[in-house]
Amino acid sequence: MASNSFFLCHVLVMFSLASMSLSSSLSPYFYNHVCPEALQTIKRVVEDEVKQEKRMGASLLRLHFHDCFVNGCDASILLDKTTTIDSEKTAVPNNNSIRGFDVIDKIKSEVDKCCGRPVVSCADIVAVAARDSVVALGGPTWEVTLGRRDSTTASRTTANNDIPTPFMDLPALIKNFKKQSLNEKDLVALSGGHTLGFAQCFTFRNRIYNETNIDSTFARQRQANCPRSGGNSNLSPLDPTPALFDSKYFSNLVSKKGLLHSDQALFNGGQTDNLVKTYSTNVGTFSKDFAESMIKMGNIKPLLGNQGQIRVNCRKVN
Repeated sequence: MASNSFFLCHVLVMFSLASMSLSSSLSPYFYNHVCPEALQTIKRVVEDEVKQEKRMGASLLRLHFHDCFVNGCDASILLDKTTTIDSEKTAVPNNNSIRGFDVIDKIKSEVDKCCGRPVVSCADIVAVAARDSVVALGGPTWEVTLGRRDSTTASRTTANNDIPTPFMDLPALIKNFKKQSLNEKDLVALSGGHTLGFAQCFTFRNRIYNETNIDSTFARQRQANCPRSGGNSNLSPLDPTPALFDSKYFSNLVSKKGLLHSDQALFNGGQTDNLVKTYSTNVGTFSKDFAESMIKMGNIKPLLGNQGQIRVNCRKVN
């Protein structure tokens, strides 16, 4: 009888794994049968890490963003450089800037231990960790669709070309997001992710010293920690409450206190001004739109079915 039970269990597991490999679409219930504790395990590790360092929440959110904008949400950003992998980690938008790789490694280890084998993709871990980070810092939740598979390649060139820069004006930002099938509303809502985290001095130096559409007191305050030369990696908060998901990022834009050129570009006499104003006074509307746009971004060109692989180590191809 015991052997029959074991056989039945084994068959059910094999059936679940086969169903996973054949799936042609994302689903929030993707791991329900093969590893029902996976999502809770990710949430537990993320909450622990964010509790230790609030900034990590913003870093994990940014990691998902930078992953999805380069050939889709496929965890290509996690791959280390090898003779055959042109790592995205050294691309200009990521080099000495993108963070959270150790946390993803820790989540992967805990999830694989919980599941008994590597069945949860690194791409799904990045997507869920981003959501759980936002929630941990007071933001909205959303249903993450699952079933992404991991890439076997990376592209530093594509990362350099497709990740939006902090120096872009509004037309360039709109064009950049449109390339990912994201519209102007998505652009403004997702830029609101800058309600969390910090930016390095070199990304906003020109703005605080040379631009005119900036509050003079705000500029002087930021100059105190960002000299005209040197101090490139000195950090300044992207909004007044960098560890809390709120609408102060947008209030800052209305007051000409956007830290990055690309931030203030959203409120500078262009077609996104009205939406910025709406979000600045209605955190509920912003939160709702942000969640919807995160779902949309998370669905950019996923690898499905037998495409790609489920990596054993998120940093390298199996």
